[in-house]
Amino acid sequence: MEKRIEQHPWAPFAPSSARLLMLGSFPPPQERWSMNFYYPNRQNDMWRILGLVFFQEKNHFISEDGKSFCESRIRKFCSERGIALSDTASAVIRHRDNASDKFLEVVTPLDLSGLLQQLPECKAIAVTGQKAADTLLTLINASLPATGSWTPFSFCDRTMRFYRMPSSSRAYPKPIEEKAAIYRTMFEELGFL
Repeated sequence: MEKRIEQHPWAPFAPSSARLLMLGSFPPPQERWSMNFYYPNRQNDMWRILGLVFFQEKNHFISEDGKSFCESRIRKFCSERGIALSDTASAVIRHRDNASDKFLEVVTPLDLSGLLQQLPECKAIAVTGQKAADTLLTLINASLPATGSWTPFSFCDRTMRFYRMPSSSRAYPKPIEEKAAIYRTMFEELGFL
C-alpha cells in the first residue's frame, strides 16, 4: 500500500525581527493538536519549558480551562521576543499513525534559504530534537553539536549558531526542569534573558 505524503499544515512563523529560529521536525497527527500552531500536542512540553525559562511558571501558556495551549499568548510572546518557528520538513510520509519522529520520512525539507531571507536579524537556529538535527544537517554545512551546545556555521553569507536542544517530547527521558535549564542557557547566551 502506498503511503500518503503529508504537507505541513502551517506556514513558518516568521516575525521579521526574529533573532532565533527554532525548528522541530513535523507536527503530530491533527487529532493530537490542542491549537493550530507549532508544538500543538498537549503532551509536548515546549510551551511549559518556555514558561519556566521566561516566566518561572510552567503553565504560563496553558489556556484558562487547562485543556489546551493559549495560541494567541504564544504568538504574541514569540513576536515580542523575536522567536521564529518552523519545522525542518515541509512534507513527510508518516509510516506509523503517531507523533514519533522515528517513523517520519522527510520527502521535502524546509526551504531554509527562503525562510532566512524573511529573517534578516536571525543569528541562530535551534533544533528541538534529533530528527530535526539530522534534517537540518542535510541543508547546512556544520558539525553536530552536543545536546545543549552549539557550533558555528555559514549560510547565505551569514555566520550563525546551530544549537542542538533536547527534545521537548515527553518520550525524551529528562525532567522538564532539566530541559528548561538547558534552554535557559541558550537564551542567556543569545541575549534573550
